[in-house]
Amino acid sequence: MEELKAGDKAPDFKAKNQAGETVSLADFSGKKLILYFYPKDNTPGCTTESCNFRDNYQSLLHKGFEVVGVSIDSEASHQRFTKKHDLPFNLLVDEDKKMVQDYQVWGEKNLYGMKYMGTKRTTFVINESGIIEHIITKVKNKEASQQILDLYESV
Repeated sequence: MEELKAGDKAPDFKAKNQAGETVSLADFSGKKLILYFYPKDNTPGCTTESCNFRDNYQSLLHKGFEVVGVSIDSEASHQRFTKKHDLPFNLLVDEDKKMVQDYQVWGEKNLYGMKYMGTKRTTFVINESGIIEHIITKVKNKEASQQILDLYESV
């Protein structure tokens, strides 16, 4: 499979959110979508990143963005994570790893010399027509929202 890049059509998806509702890429037609993939609910880095999107959510909405998080955690895990941190956006359940594979963010990781398979923290910005505009692979958890806004302020 060829590597995804800016300008490519975003892989279509349909997945359940933390409330058991089906969410699809088509639901965001006409809007810019921040689709962020993160390794695990309630871990320090993932919590920091998700709370950064929460804290800047109204500003992002005002600028025409929607925010959706994706991990391979269960619906119940997403419910606890959303409630604990008051997250106002959808978290999609990808237990079958279809989305992480379609978006090519599932791969080998290295932690303290231990190699394992997992989700590589990556953010995609998808435009109103379903085309990938930006792919951020070096996500700064504390500045995740600003990283995206900076891409559009420099245009």
